[in-house]
Amino acid sequence: MPKKYYLTTAIAYTSAKPHIGNTYEIVLADSIARFKRMQGYDVCFQTGTDEHGEKIQLKAEAAGMTPQEYVDRIAGEIKRIWDLMNTTYDRFVRTTDPAHEKKIQQIFKKLYDQGDIYKSEYEGMYCTPCESFFTESQLIDGKCPDCGREVHPAKEEAYFFRLSKYARKLEEHIESHPEFIQPPARKNEMINNFIKPGLQDLCVSRTSFNWGIPVTFDPGHVVYVWIDALSNYITFAGYDPEGNHTEGYRHYWPADLHLIGKDIVRFHTIYWPCILMALGEPLPKQVFGHPWLIMSDGKMSKSKGNVLYADDLAALFGVDAVRYFLLHEIPYASDGVISYELIMERINADLANILGNLVNRTVSMTHKYFGGIVRAAGAETELDRSLKAVALETADKVEEHMDAMRIADAIDDIFALLRRANKYVDETEPWILGKPGGDADRLATVLYNLLECIRIGATLLKPFMPETAEKIFEQIGCRDQTLEEAKKFGLLTAGTAIGKPEILFARIDIPKKLEEIQSAAEKNKVKTEKKAAEKNHAKGEKPACISIDEFSRISLRAARIKSCVPVPKSDKLLKLEVDNGSGIKQVLSGIAEYYRPEQLIGKTIILVDNLAPAKLRGELSEGMLLAADGADGVQVVFLDDNLQPGAVIR
Repeated sequence: MPKKYYLTTAIAYTSAKPHIGNTYEIVLADSIARFKRMQGYDVCFQTGTDEHGEKIQLKAEAAGMTPQEYVDRIAGEIKRIWDLMNTTYDRFVRTTDPAHEKKIQQIFKKLYDQGDIYKSEYEGMYCTPCESFFTESQLIDGKCPDCGREVHPAKEEAYFFRLSKYARKLEEHIESHPEFIQPPARKNEMINNFIKPGLQDLCVSRTSFNWGIPVTFDPGHVVYVWIDALSNYITFAGYDPEGNHTEGYRHYWPADLHLIGKDIVRFHTIYWPCILMALGEPLPKQVFGHPWLIMSDGKMSKSKGNVLYADDLAALFGVDAVRYFLLHEIPYASDGVISYELIMERINADLANILGNLVNRTVSMTHKYFGGIVRAAGAETELDRSLKAVALETADKVEEHMDAMRIADAIDDIFALLRRANKYVDETEPWILGKPGGDADRLATVLYNLLECIRIGATLLKPFMPETAEKIFEQIGCRDQTLEEAKKFGLLTAGTAIGKPEILFARIDIPKKLEEIQSAAEKNKVKTEKKAAEKNHAKGEKPACISIDEFSRISLRAARIKSCVPVPKSDKLLKLEVDNGSGIKQVLSGIAEYYRPEQLIGKTIILVDNLAPAKLRGELSEGMLLAADGADGVQVVFLDDNLQPGAVIR
């Protein structure tokens, strides 16, 4: 019977659609699960949604829905994105599942009956988004130490879990199991910042809201997140509070890996182990707190307007390209940075130039010189042996890095082989060998060796880029391969007919693509605002009012267009030089499909004169002209040409 491997992600909170940073975790977990299956493990991969709490109740009220309707919608969206990203979870769990809720009530009662939960009162500073209480000393600059938002004083009756009772036992476990908390820096943080200063008992019920699992023996209370959400790892695996566990639970628990974000390591390595100790259950073998994916200007947030979503990125670049970027760009213990530019640069450099180029030219040359039939390799040279040595050691390197949770390094191992194969092409010059009078036998050896490197590389890429690996197998006339087959060289059979060459990843014109993305975003924004305005109008609501002070911050001035030319390689942008009364400014405007340059020169327009400068297609834009949506498209607002440049528009 194969060894088991039980892998979980943190369950996603159903307050809003997950952004790309949230999606990173499920893709990371999927790559691990896929690789473990390749190693022969009996894998159980669990993910899902956390659906109770005050924040969700407030969100539902604001949306005019019941909490259940709200979480049904968001949970469906989360599952859609997890499926879109081609993740192979075995269980998608929801904490509103009646079976889970019943078990949580039983767990709560069990802990209460044995004296591990008691009733008291909590008073402190409360953060609604984090649903957490903090003492004054725990606040940072008077704000929540976890999310940085405002807190407010709160006091309520609550049940508490005796966390302090298990502090010593937990510290001993962490010290005697160095693999329990990874990376090591997270372990030091938990011991020095939380355990050694002394653990306070944990609030595990609430009375200020009712969207939660009721405490059976005290209906005014609902079970708080720590017991409700964290216990999903055992309740859905088949744990029974009365001890009648399922065979599945006995087989898979304890979990081999809890994969979570670094911001919730405390909950999983302090609260959760102590709850398990109180229940008399084994602790998970490892908790890995992965780093974050952040924007170049900091953590993603809707207030900053810098949120990226997996489905949008997949529509632009393809699922496997997005998976590759996420898995490759976040190091073992350091945050990774994401932007449209970085994604496209990585696609061009790695996926198009290294992987795609190698596959395409190898398959193309096999068709050109041998009619698409794999020819047997002949006598080896030192170059061949050097390439073969790299190929034969790659799978072991990948396996070593994957076992150490160094996923980005494992991907680098694969691309080191692909780079070496590309260099081998340049060294052997098959296009010369294939000329009339060339060396056909040597050419056959070269192409065979390249096809074998591609076979091995594609096999090892399966956990990270599964669709791409499948396409490569089809092109080289190869069935799906195992990890053990990736450790061998020479498995391709002579006489095999290969598939047709197809471009795996086309190079992207980055400036042009950025312009398309920006244009689409602007149109979507206008569409969204228009839809909201129409909705408000239908309700009899007026647009939100602004103060005279807010309006006075916008500098609107008459400006005369002195010159106008198309922006090179752009179908939408015109570059205008405008006189604003105090000098010449350059303005880029997406009106090329509505106006010819000669129609605009000499015209007087309304200029937003104090708009922050921005670069479009490498050109600086220092303002914006005003236009309206007309029946025939965009119409620029022109002023009387007798009006002097610089005149203030009030």
